[in-house]
Amino acid sequence: MDILIGLLGVIFAIAVAYLFSNQKKNINYKAIGVLLVLQVIVTLFMLKTTIGTKIIEVVSNGVSKVISYGYEGIDFVVGGLIPEGVSVFFFNVLMVIIFTSTLLSILTYIKFLPLAIKYVGGFLAKITGLSKVVTFNSVNSIFFGQSEAILAIKTHLDNMSNNKLFIISTSAMASVSASIMGAYMTMIPPKFVLVSMLLNALSGLIVASMMAPIKEEEDENINIKDISTSNSLFGAIGDGALDGGKVALIVAAQLVAFVGLMALINGIFTALINISFTEILGYIFAPIAFIMGVPWSEAITAGSIMGTKLATNEFVAMLQLQPLVPDLSAKTVAIVSSFLVSFANFSSIGIIAGSIQAVHAEKASIVAKYGLKILLAATLASVLTGTVVGIFI
Repeated sequence: MDILIGLLGVIFAIAVAYLFSNQKKNINYKAIGVLLVLQVIVTLFMLKTTIGTKIIEVVSNGVSKVISYGYEGIDFVVGGLIPEGVSVFFFNVLMVIIFTSTLLSILTYIKFLPLAIKYVGGFLAKITGLSKVVTFNSVNSIFFGQSEAILAIKTHLDNMSNNKLFIISTSAMASVSASIMGAYMTMIPPKFVLVSMLLNALSGLIVASMMAPIKEEEDENINIKDISTSNSLFGAIGDGALDGGKVALIVAAQLVAFVGLMALINGIFTALINISFTEILGYIFAPIAFIMGVPWSEAITAGSIMGTKLATNEFVAMLQLQPLVPDLSAKTVAIVSSFLVSFANFSSIGIIAGSIQAVHAEKASIVAKYGLKILLAATLASVLTGTVVGIFI
């Protein structure tokens, strides 16, 4: 029964994408089928095989070990400010982003990540028949944030069709940045962070290429030099640290604003109608949570967290989920955690449009025009990822 409900969730996500397609007759069904099969293979391998679970364990432990070295730098800077045994979110979670961003910048400068992204993206293009630019961008978005992923294909923006622009914007919004991965792993089960990062690349392509179909172009060449702007190793280290610091401060500012506003809105709703805004979100998103595989007894709670993520951001929602993990079923934790690992929220529309504005004002106006549809596509991608993970729990 659980599998049937999960399949209903997959059908729901694909059906909504089809409903909103602007060129239904041009949908590449072969690509959709291949990507869905890849999702099943990846999820089965990662969650249901001894080798896959061992890989997740090794990677999770490795990331935790690497992060522990980052804490050495944090302790050097703020040591003594934090009492023994006390966890301060800004220091223990957000400042880790500075260290992981630096590592990401180093791996980018030495061309390890760009080459891996180029060839994996090329492989996806070959087996699906999709554009090399959109598959490259999809894989690139696994590691880099919304802004960086889009800037890496900036030389292609001039001749980019509206549909292709829609797909790369959706892929950027449906993904997360690897520099923030360590922070997520301190808040929700690490294995779902890792699995979701891979699945989101495929989910974004499935949904977006249905809503905005494109044809493969033979003359696309990807230049990996567009990914890194650093001109030396130490420059890359400095750039990574500064970029990580900016992200940490931006997230901190957003959390102060969004958590405070959510508390204010909840207070107003409770005073006026004796029900909080997050509870209302729970009732709205409960049916979606249920068809994703969440037990109905937990659907309202799960829906509240999912709605909070859409209205604010994933960090606020993860903070809401974190204390509830011991009391929720394993399936609910898996589905909701996987749904949260993406940038799909209202503020991301402005971030993506702003990133493109920096290099191509005309294309930025198109992104802003279709912003809500892009958000719908990215949210459906998160629904698809969460549903697929839930089927195998």
